Amino acid sequence: MLVAKTLDTPELNDLRHQRGMIDKFIDEYRFFIATTNEDKQRAFRLRHDVFLKEFNYEMQEDESKAYESDTYDNYSVHCLIEHKRSGMLAGCVRLVMPTNDSPTSPDRLPVQDKGAQLLNHPTLTPAKLPKLETCEVSRLAISKRFRTRKSATPGEAASEGIVLFSQDEAKTFSLITLGLFLCTYSIVGLTHRRHVFAMMEPRLPRLLAISGFRFTNVSAPIVYHGIRHAYYIDYHVAEQEMSERLSPLYEHIVKTLTPQVAHVPLFLN
Repeated sequence: MLVAKTLDTPELNDLRHQRGMIDKFIDEYRFFIATTNEDKQRAFRLRHDVFLKEFNYEMQEDESKAYESDTYDNYSVHCLIEHKRSGMLAGCVRLVMPTNDSPTSPDRLPVQDKGAQLLNHPTLTPAKLPKLETCEVSRLAISKRFRTRKSATPGEAASEGIVLFSQDEAKTFSLITLGLFLCTYSIVGLTHRRHVFAMMEPRLPRLLAISGFRFTNVSAPIVYHGIRHAYYIDYHVAEQEMSERLSPLYEHIVKTLTPQVAHVPLFLN
């Protein structure tokens, strides 16, 4: 499941402005994989804040720690984006990657658990593709503080412990969803997976298509925290179709995450 409450991006129509915003985004944010329990817990807390407290989804919860987590988290690479100046976690997403190394590794992806009977493509379904070449992008969450450009007043910030962002800083908020997707996209390539699934509201694939990532709808409507569909994208095709304007950001993320992949607990078993 991907949930992306994103901003409209009319300012990204100008090519020079696009490059300037991407450079600014690279400068102001840290992209990293959760290789420690502490980093994973930051992601679980953000998911809890967004999915359970804000959107009121009925999901698994550790009330004592305010975590949202499930069994798929043990077989996932968790990607996080942090705002450098504030130290705040702007967003997180996971890439579920079944393995053959553990007898408890799931044989199914989350999309199969939630909508197996609704997957209707004749060939593009997880059950018909090699297990070790498939994966699923899910649990995309963006902090509420990075989903609005409306600034709190200094008085409100002081009383509520809110970090103030300048209007200039807020201009990068619209790139967080794309940045998270590029993090998972880079992991797909670095781990030699090919077949990528995601369960999304229709608005998100349309947003990603603007950047060259064209997903194929492979299911009937799935009722899961709203109406969603299962989507598929082939990494090899996406690599060829990705917009050139994203190259600096994608190359930066790949360079940043490459040395981290070797330290992911999932690959150390």
